[in-house]
Formats: sequence, C-alpha cells, structure tokens
Amino acid sequence: MQNDENPALDALIDGYHRFRENDWQQQRERWSALKEGQSPKTMVIACSDSRVDPTQIFDVDPGEIFVVRNVAAMVPPFETTPGKHGVSAALEFAVQFLKVSQVVVLGHGMCGGCKAALTQDLHGAEPGQGGFVSNWIALLDDARDPIAQEHGTTGRTAERAMELAAVKVSLDNLRTFPCVKEKEADGSLTLRGAYFAIADGVLHLLDEGSGAFSPVMQ
Repeated sequence: MQNDENPALDALIDGYHRFRENDWQQQRERWSALKEGQSPKTMVIACSDSRVDPTQIFDVDPGEIFVVRNVAAMVPPFETTPGKHGVSAALEFAVQFLKVSQVVVLGHGMCGGCKAALTQDLHGAEPGQGGFVSNWIALLDDARDPIAQEHGTTGRTAERAMELAAVKVSLDNLRTFPCVKEKEADGSLTLRGAYFAIADGVLHLLDEGSGAFSPVMQ
C-alpha cells in the first residue's frame, strides 16, 4: 500500500518487501541462529554518513560485525563524568560482553564532520543549530591546529589530512579505556584504523608504526 504523502516511507517499505522476499528467505538458517544471540568478532566505529555503510563495504552477513556510527566516527576519551555516554556504552558492551577480538575505526573521504572541525564554521552555534555537532567535533581541535597551519582550512588536501587524523584521534582515545588497554596488552583485542575513499571506493589501512594509510590491494 503506497502513501502519496510519504514517499520516503514508501521507499523503506518497498525495501523491506524485497528483504523479506530475498535475503530473509535465502538466509533463513542464519536468521534462525541469530535469534539465540549474537557473537560478532569485530566492532566497527564508523561515520553516520549515508554513503559509508560498513556492512556494504565489508560485504558481511547479519551478525558478523557490531557497528556504532556517529558524526566523523569519533570515540571520546574515557571519562566517568555524569552524562549519556553512548559510544562508551557501546564500546564497553562490545569489548566486555560480546568479547570482540578487533575494533576497527573507519574514517572516510568527504566527511562533513571533519570538514566542519577543520573550518570551525559551527563554532559558537546554539544546540539545535549546529551546537551539538560543534561540541562533538571539538574532539578534533588538537589534531586540527597543525593541519590548519600546514594546509589551511579549505581544499581536499587539508580535508583529507583532517579525515585521516580523526581516525588516529579515535584510536588514541580508545586506548584511554581501561578495558581496551588491558585487552590490547594481553593480545585478546586488536585495534585497527581504516579509511574508505568515497571517490574511488578504495579501502586504506593504517600502519600505526609509520602513521601511513595504504590502499588494500585487489
């Protein structure tokens, strides 16, 4: 049944029907197993950007990866101050209860959050008018300064540098969590940085030793 007043919802319902007719039927055993619980081995922290879907990029089945998405794929540092710590809660759940063996921070090209962090166009905006975004991407302020000094605050060179730096910031912040630090030290948890270039569809992996991102070869 189509709703002329809400074509966006109609598109979702049409997609649901395709899902029921195709993937649901083809993977009935998989869905049957998942009703008993989940046991993903990898957590992916990705951007909310609609163009960057980790399940599509990594071509995984339902239940294979535990995904958290937010503006610019950021992880805040560990803190116990009052507040609603959504990313921290998801990380704690994945590491302590699901016992994932890998956390991947996935940055991407043409990231609006990283661009806003670089230009600081939203600085001083009121909550609801850009202030929430501004406060969130302030996590990148320290990383921004040397990039702005070297490359300026506009153009793809500066933007890409900010996008890559954001991945490293989130990795550094992950290591401020005691549970992450402990599990990485005993070898039961691995942290990886990755970057997906929207322009050419190429995935890059970070070598933390050199600090360089290299494309994954076909």
